[in-house]
Amino acid sequence: MSTSKWLVDATHSSVDFTIKHMMIAKVKGTFHEFSAEIQADPNDLTTANIRFDVTLASIDTRNADRDNHLRTGDFFDIEHYPTLTFQSTSIVKTGDGEYDVTGNLTLRGLTRPETFSVTYEGSGKDPWGNEKVGFSAKGAISRSSYGLTYNAVLETGGVLIGDEVKVAIELEAAKAD
Repeated sequence: MSTSKWLVDATHSSVDFTIKHMMIAKVKGTFHEFSAEIQADPNDLTTANIRFDVTLASIDTRNADRDNHLRTGDFFDIEHYPTLTFQSTSIVKTGDGEYDVTGNLTLRGLTRPETFSVTYEGSGKDPWGNEKVGFSAKGAISRSSYGLTYNAVLETGGVLIGDEVKVAIELEAAKAD
């Protein structure tokens, strides 16, 4: 394949995360609204240009009170910083269909370099003749690096909310006309 523009098929894609709660359990969540601008040859991502945007108000942890708190200034402060953005800066092939994608992640007005492991899952045509590709990505970020420091100390020691946020993305994209 040659370099082409690819558009995210949000109905067949997901942006999920996991974070430790009380140092003993994991809480999972998802973002329902996101978009990407991808210029790539799916068979060789090393020259790709990837921009990914997540609408933070679309957070869903299956608890409305928690989601509303996460939207406030204690966490995302969506009134001032409505979007998380990732812009690729370097892509290194690490194996067959495997890549380390490094880029600038911006959250709450702070930009830090982050690296995600990306797997090219394959390509094919859907029943309507549209060319599709699939990717999986995973990584972790430190929420405190982005000013997300709200927490509470537990009486047994430790903290209520972990610092490491594990991210998992499943992406299906269609070749643009």
